Amino acid sequence: MDIDFIANILFATIRMGTPLLIVAIGELVCEKSGVLNLGQEGMMLMGAVTGFMIAFHTDSLFIGFMGSVVAGALMALLFAVVTMHFYANQVATGLALTILGVGLSGFMGRSYVGEALTNIDFQIPLLSSIPFFGKVLFSHDVLVYISIGLAGAVYWFFKSTRAGLVVKAVGESPESAQSLGLSVLKVRYLAIVFGGAMAGLAGGYLSLIDTPLWAENMTAGRGWIALALVVFASWRVERVVFGAYLFGFMSIMHLVLQSFGLSVSSNLLATLPYVATVVVLVLLSRNQQRIKLFAPMSLGKSFHGAH
Repeated sequence: MDIDFIANILFATIRMGTPLLIVAIGELVCEKSGVLNLGQEGMMLMGAVTGFMIAFHTDSLFIGFMGSVVAGALMALLFAVVTMHFYANQVATGLALTILGVGLSGFMGRSYVGEALTNIDFQIPLLSSIPFFGKVLFSHDVLVYISIGLAGAVYWFFKSTRAGLVVKAVGESPESAQSLGLSVLKVRYLAIVFGGAMAGLAGGYLSLIDTPLWAENMTAGRGWIALALVVFASWRVERVVFGAYLFGFMSIMHLVLQSFGLSVSSNLLATLPYVATVVVLVLLSRNQQRIKLFAPMSLGKSFHGAH
């Protein structure tokens, strides 16, 4: 195993983990406010198809990404209205949102199946030519660096700002937060829409950068993995980053093992990241006290306060 091979593995790990990191960070913020949105998969798919359609007709990745963000935010806004104002069950509404996103994205994108965008090679001049580190750290597209900056910003937000404390207060006890004069609905609306925007952005990354093409159900369960990752990370940003890149590494392991001539079905090896997720969740579920300690106390509960 030479150094270039290792550099390629690390490069692919970061690239594969990026969309999961983006959507998981958005879901973490949403859950910190006490809202459980299971619609990540549907919002990602809507972001993916909308971004691809716009970029295909405008020849602009930037406009395509903006479309992805808006599509995800609008889906999240629909979830917010149904759960915040009509007090619908958050779990059922999230599942319905995923079903809606899967079906609607398939309908919208059926005429774009088989179309493709130009695959753009992103590199930072001079730095990308550094042996080993140039490939691993300085040859990624700009959204990889944005995702890392986003994780750092959210970490700082919850660690050092009053607004972050407000979000956590709403997630722990919305009744107490409202008695202190905080607008629970406003905080939750903003958190939900932010989560949706990030899910849309992650979907756009898949169809505009990672592939770049549109295919039905191209998220391949990443929305569900992101939901599990937030629990795996105990609602901590730094652990979300680690978990996202761990999933990215597991996602390419079947290719790595095949390169060593391992005579195992490629389809079986491709299940490795999902098997790893199940194993982690099983291990976590054995310690219920740890989950209760870090989970927002009002997570998934409707708030019947003043509108």
